[in-house]
Amino acid sequence: MNSFSLQTQLYSGQGSLDVLKRFSNKHIWIICDSFLARSPLIEKLRNALPADNRISIFSDITPDPTIGTVVQGIAQMQSLQPDVVIGFGGGSALDAAKAIVWFSRQFGIEIETCVAIPTTSGTGSEVTSACVISDPEKGIKYPLFNNALYPDMAILDPMLVVSVPPAITANTGLDVLTHALEAYVSTKASDFTDALAEKSAQIVFQYLPVAVSKGDCLATRGKMHNASTLAGMAFSQAGLGINHAIAHQLGGQFHLPHGLANALLLTRVIQFNARDPRAAKRYARFAKACHLCPDSANDTAALNALIHHIEQLKKQCALPTFIDALKDEKHTWSQRIPSMVQAALADVTLQTNPRVADASAIQELLEELL
Repeated sequence: MNSFSLQTQLYSGQGSLDVLKRFSNKHIWIICDSFLARSPLIEKLRNALPADNRISIFSDITPDPTIGTVVQGIAQMQSLQPDVVIGFGGGSALDAAKAIVWFSRQFGIEIETCVAIPTTSGTGSEVTSACVISDPEKGIKYPLFNNALYPDMAILDPMLVVSVPPAITANTGLDVLTHALEAYVSTKASDFTDALAEKSAQIVFQYLPVAVSKGDCLATRGKMHNASTLAGMAFSQAGLGINHAIAHQLGGQFHLPHGLANALLLTRVIQFNARDPRAAKRYARFAKACHLCPDSANDTAALNALIHHIEQLKKQCALPTFIDALKDEKHTWSQRIPSMVQAALADVTLQTNPRVADASAIQELLEELL
């Protein structure tokens, strides 16, 4: 039996920040990173909130939020006792806010509303039951899934993403495509998640190159914002796969940006998973749904078209090669493979991968990457 639920109230489009005017005489706690706390975007957020609210800011969020950051946030939340928590930023800020609220509630600290406002178009965290928390001492990322992690509200305002640099736009956009693809071939995929994943990917193939080259185009930014959320809805219900299980290790051990790590793995993972007959057919169907090949193409031709168009998209977005991305740490790649294999095996996202992957299969995949 499959289940499907949408638990987050979604507001999208230019001017959607205005929905914050519903909050009056509240203590509002904004969780973001230090860069956003000093940027003009924080003023946009402040100005969208009625003046009678009390606003506090927790700006200690770093890329790949750590267990320590979450503990620190829980302590501050206990001290401040806010009415509303707003996660404001990229995936790291949203994940941290969701984790802080979730664990705080388990300690009996309640809030009225958790709001997620993304300032990048990539993770889809604003509508998912997932967050990723890192342990820097072990070099491991821990993905957590629980329905209690869904934000109560999400606001998708394209005005908040027009200033995102091209490289980050590219990385986060390819993260969206990875979410859509992994949800589509997941063992828990359904007609509902398929529809979301297909639409998300169609938007990415059409609009991501424009968003990278013409970042000030509000219509394009709005499309990519929507694509990110659609893919987030899909994978929150269907799960992910080996692409994310390994990407978490590249982030934890080599500190590669999450979207870039996913992008660099994507076509290799497709080739790996396509040895499973069901996955191969679904990749072919995905290619046809995205109009990457004729409907009459056989499964092999459709699969090759999918791989070709993803590689072309990566070139259009000026992504580095895998070796260039590793930089000076590439000489440690081989010695880190055993620990990455074990961590990937323990990663919850591996559970819904279409092809069963044991330690030897993951090791072989990692060895072929470099």
